Amino acid sequence: MIYLHKILPLIVSPLFLVLALFILGIVINSKKISLSAIILLIFCSLPVISNKLKSYLESDFELIHIDNAESADAIVVLSGMVKTVKFKNKINYEWGEAVDRIFAGVELIKANKAPTLIFTRGKLPWSRGIPEGEYLRDIAIKLGVPDNNILLTENVENTDQEAKAVIKLFSKKNPKILLVTSAFHMPRAQKVFMEAGFAVLPFPVDFQNSSSKFTIMDFIPSANAFGDTSFFIREMIGRLYYEIKY
Repeated sequence: MIYLHKILPLIVSPLFLVLALFILGIVINSKKISLSAIILLIFCSLPVISNKLKSYLESDFELIHIDNAESADAIVVLSGMVKTVKFKNKINYEWGEAVDRIFAGVELIKANKAPTLIFTRGKLPWSRGIPEGEYLRDIAIKLGVPDNNILLTENVENTDQEAKAVIKLFSKKNPKILLVTSAFHMPRAQKVFMEAGFAVLPFPVDFQNSSSKFTIMDFIPSANAFGDTSFFIREMIGRLYYEIKY
């Protein structure tokens, strides 16, 4: 069950549906079905569509200035911002798109919004290198956060495990946390952490949908837009998974 919400999006992804329809159209010699596959492909590849979908994922939240953040018992920064690159038989680390998460966490603790900064030891079975939280701790220390103000969880593989691992670090009931994660991820992350027993103060970062004017390019299909539409499907499946689970 642990990977159900990761496998299911592959089955209902736009790419899978397009291929399935196209192959079905060829097998049964139906031009209508093959044409519907092409129409679906074009529709999912339009930036004007994918941008609206990304905007929906983030619609419940807006940027919060550090000064306006409430105080809490701890700042929890979720994993998902580091990738490993193999170079000359060594594992090197580079930032992914969600790098705003760690910098927000560091800024929050430097602003005295909480006494403790918590990183999760995110590590999937196929991941290489050390758990992400260990790398993030070293970066936070380099950025001026004292080592004794940083806590790490046990190894975790998803948001549900992150919440259950973080709660083990507290002795008090219903601890209040500033939860730092990407805006698109915040709805399900907040739900999962509340179910684990936290009073959650969301601190969303890494907003994907930029503010820009419409141009003719928004109506021209692109691979990036297709990827964004697929991303929307995956995230909605993840939300549905946790909605059913809890």
